[in-house]
Amino acid sequence: MSTHTDALAMVYARSLYELAEQAGGQPKIEEIADELEQIAELMRSDAALREFFASPIIDVHRRTETIRRIFSDRVTDLTLRFLLVLNDKGRLFHFSAIQGAFDRIVQETFGRVEVDVFTPAAMDDGALAALRDRIRASIGKEPVLHPYVDATMLGGLKLRIGDRLIDGSLATRLRRIRARLLGSASGAVSGRLDGFITTD
Repeated sequence: MSTHTDALAMVYARSLYELAEQAGGQPKIEEIADELEQIAELMRSDAALREFFASPIIDVHRRTETIRRIFSDRVTDLTLRFLLVLNDKGRLFHFSAIQGAFDRIVQETFGRVEVDVFTPAAMDDGALAALRDRIRASIGKEPVLHPYVDATMLGGLKLRIGDRLIDGSLATRLRRIRARLLGSASGAVSGRLDGFITTD
């Protein structure tokens, strides 16, 4: 994504955030964030909708009618009006970038961090809650966990926090043990997160 697109997305996201804040504070912001995520997920799973949002040849008025028909009963008035503004300005194809920028604003404002959790089998609610507590204690932010099952893993877990991957999988631990036994270990991995993931 270009720097220009990033900057443009942030401008629109910030404007929507401020409107949501004025309309109802944090509850409204959370509601709008959820709606944007649902639309983004719909776009990811529906190629026709992605094309509809991105195509420059579709008439603006026709797309306005379609947006109203699809979303008027599914999202709040603020989100609907925002989609219509993007359409009028010819910016609808930037929706995914704008949604991502809005989400980043929300996470930063409320002290949260997105965490992808990969395990060989589904984690129950208790295990997720315990993991959430450990991450919160380590980084001082409220983690928003997104659990995924990776059947290729032997055991343990992996975390992706932002652009950082914390690998506590069994396969990685076994490689570290083997490296130590062979005398080629490069030393302990530093960092609070690495520490609590790799501690036996």
